[in-house]
Amino acid sequence: MLEVKNLTKYFDITGGLLSRFSAGAKVLKAVDHISFAVPEGKTLGLVGESGCGKSTTARLITRLIPATEGEVSFEGREILHLPKQEMRELRRHIQMIFQDPYASLNPRMRVIEIVGRPLALFHGMSGQKKLARVTELLELVGLSADHVYRYPHEFSGGQRQRIGIARALASNPKLIIADEPVSSLDVSVQAQVLNLLKRLQRELKLTLIFISHDLNVVGYLADIVAVMYAGKIMEIASVEEIFNAPLNPYTKALLASNPTVGPIMENIQSPLKGEVTLPLNPPLGCRLESRCPIRVDKCKTIEPLLEEKRALHRVACHEV
Repeated sequence: MLEVKNLTKYFDITGGLLSRFSAGAKVLKAVDHISFAVPEGKTLGLVGESGCGKSTTARLITRLIPATEGEVSFEGREILHLPKQEMRELRRHIQMIFQDPYASLNPRMRVIEIVGRPLALFHGMSGQKKLARVTELLELVGLSADHVYRYPHEFSGGQRQRIGIARALASNPKLIIADEPVSSLDVSVQAQVLNLLKRLQRELKLTLIFISHDLNVVGYLADIVAVMYAGKIMEIASVEEIFNAPLNPYTKALLASNPTVGPIMENIQSPLKGEVTLPLNPPLGCRLESRCPIRVDKCKTIEPLLEEKRALHRVACHEV
């Protein structure tokens, strides 16, 4: 369904506030030559600490921001260089659920206008036909017909996120990118929204990219997990492989930091020390080198490639 090759986004920060924190830094390498694929009907979990490049990756795929270089192919069609009109037509198949349900809905628009706009743009619906479809979508995500003419401020955070999900579904997309859609919600509401996404993915046979820093959430939803650190993918494999037999030291440490993943603690040589690597003037070699418990000399100067170490299990590490 989706194939990403060497996707890259560099930000020029010359003279900016961030440049003060790294002597000589001119470029922020937010996403640095990452590659992965998402099979049709599957869920890819993109996980990592804040600032590792997860949300930037989502915005690059949806072309909300331009890429520095790389390729993104959707159903075999390269989309990063499509003309605006062709990209607009393609957007009906690629939709996004945003992180903040309070900021992602227009406070001046009623629900029928928020959810109904994709129906008008992509399907030419209006009047009673649009109203009927909006009502159907609201019921699909656990809301009711009574909510159609209300404004966003009249809903709770969980209800607003359901409206955001209904809007994403309105164009009948093939791929949905969910950018930390439950991180700002209460724990009890998180479970409801996660169960809703899992049910919709199964019933509608959606392909999903789910972005999160919460391993429990990713473990519940994902079929495949890609672990990011400082703009790089460190490891990618099935969810079972990642949780039961991780190879990269960063993945192991990330799992060990989760109190609900106990057995993996035995596989940690020593916990990671030091500060998180910033993608400002990153080291020549491995991004994790300064914190890694198994580093060797070449880790300082030679960047490890993301290579297959087991069947369908790719890792970026010299010592694995």
